Amino acid sequence: MNASLVLLKKSGSHKAFALPSKITVIGRREDCDLRIPLPMVSRRHCQLSLNQTSIELRDLESRCGTFVNNKRVEAPTVIKAGDYLRIGPLTFVCQIDGKPEKIVPPPKAAPPAAKAKPKPKPPKPAARAPADSGSKMDEDLSDLDVSGSFLNLDESDSDLEDLRNI
Repeated sequence: MNASLVLLKKSGSHKAFALPSKITVIGRREDCDLRIPLPMVSRRHCQLSLNQTSIELRDLESRCGTFVNNKRVEAPTVIKAGDYLRIGPLTFVCQIDGKPEKIVPPPKAAPPAAKAKPKPKPPKPAARAPADSGSKMDEDLSDLDVSGSFLNLDESDSDLEDLRNI
């Protein structure tokens, strides 16, 4: 099996990185097989294991996670030709034995469906704070919207400068 990860660049161009061995460790450390020197990438971020018929991806307890087709990898996952891997701010396409022949960016994510508003929760009893503090000690943060991408990297960030000319 001939496998490579194809880096999708902002410019629309791409660069292929052949997987050098049956086990390829990707991360920020210098001893990784594929090194990505960016702070959003863990020192040992993820591992790809090749056998004769498949490639298995395993997240190595990375801080920001590893994603296949926009789904966070929670357990060892078999990846196929054409799958999109996101490691830190970078997106790769898995290419196996020349497939897919044409490398294209991932489709834009559909906007989230409108959510029904949950029923209001009964108010919690307020915690007793010292009379002179004036602070609200028991704020209810349950209505904060934490959906969406937690990774917001500006493409002009100087940390990406090294990778732009790959």
